[in-house]
Amino acid sequence: MKEIKWLAKEDSWANIIGLFLVLGISAFWFFDGFSIIQALNVKFGSWRGTDIMDAFKNLSFLNFVILFCFFGIWFSIVSRFLNKKFKPFIVSFSILFILSILVFLISSHSQAKEFQLESPLVALLLGLVLGNFANLPQWFKDSLLTEFYVKIGIVLMGATLPLTLLINAGGIAILQACIITIVTFWTIYFAATKLFKLDSSFGATLGAGGSICGVSAAIVIGNAAKAKQEHISLAISIVVLWAVVMVILLPLFCKALGLDAGVAGAWIGTSEFADSAGLAAAQSIGDERAIAAFTLIKVIGRDMFVGIWAVLVAFLSVAVWHKQENTRVSIGIIWERFPKFILGFLIASVLVSLFTLNLDSASSQQFSKETLGLIKTLRNWVFTWTFLCIGLNTQFKKIIAVGYKPFVAFTLGVAVNLPLGYLLSSYIFEEFWTNFMR
Repeated sequence: MKEIKWLAKEDSWANIIGLFLVLGISAFWFFDGFSIIQALNVKFGSWRGTDIMDAFKNLSFLNFVILFCFFGIWFSIVSRFLNKKFKPFIVSFSILFILSILVFLISSHSQAKEFQLESPLVALLLGLVLGNFANLPQWFKDSLLTEFYVKIGIVLMGATLPLTLLINAGGIAILQACIITIVTFWTIYFAATKLFKLDSSFGATLGAGGSICGVSAAIVIGNAAKAKQEHISLAISIVVLWAVVMVILLPLFCKALGLDAGVAGAWIGTSEFADSAGLAAAQSIGDERAIAAFTLIKVIGRDMFVGIWAVLVAFLSVAVWHKQENTRVSIGIIWERFPKFILGFLIASVLVSLFTLNLDSASSQQFSKETLGLIKTLRNWVFTWTFLCIGLNTQFKKIIAVGYKPFVAFTLGVAVNLPLGYLLSSYIFEEFWTNFMR
């Protein structure tokens, strides 16, 4: 029974699929069978004007069939354990796959590159247009597993960050994340409960969404605080709105200020509200250092605290906000609420570090170029599905209907978070992030 319960969670399957890819691709490389799995390396070429066929010059129809079947089979298995109806789910994924091809086609055009329209941003914009101007059926929306896709992508990202980097940079990332998380949470909570007299549980839910890991934190902390379901939904809507705004604004600010890629990634990691949106913003910088810095701050630094915050908030809910007799907060809730995909991220990092431990310089470079190159390509596909899902699920009508009090309370947190994140990244820890991964 425990196994079934464990396999009914998105985090478990994100770890299984992500680590399967890391182990499988690495094994093929070590046993000289890498050419067999090259069919999964679906990357579009650059094209100009109307020469669209240039985008497919190194690809065949079979490449797309193999890639679709590979993920389609995995996701079909997952859908059964997550209680998703198979037919709607596979149809939904098929539509998502076709849309992602369109996204890569647009982003690989020379003009898109000139305006720095990377695939994540294109996917988000395309999703927003379809989500708000097309009448999408509910079965399609119910089959869009945004959080699941981003978790797979984060596990794959672990493979591209060596364990030594996590050890050397993790301390600074966690310290910076702690400062931003604590200040942002209590700013939003104070504004919500003291200035606007909102319910304490609602204030905690808003604060968690703005300070920890966005939608996931709003759900976890909202339930721990015994917030009303409509309050959790409102918090999610506000988080999504600001996450979308920051996807566009943060890269523009970073480039206008001429920030180093490491500094830019750290600022995005402290000031974005959702993993998927933050990855899109970091990727828009166009430097792997920005993605790595963002990941350390957001995933290792902020996301991992969701379990600890859940215990704190659950205790406050029981002892202060909703006093209940004979109710105790178990420390086991930390493990229950802890985002397990972070463990997959760390395991992937450890595995790749072990694989390259005894390789000479030339072999290590070849491993990075081929194995990690393929992992990054698959990661880009998964993240593109994530950004499409975010756009398709974002309804501006619902967000506008939220009401001004919770929105303003959250926005006050943004007003504190954004300059504080810049101060921490560009001044206090500037030397560290400037030399990061150099």
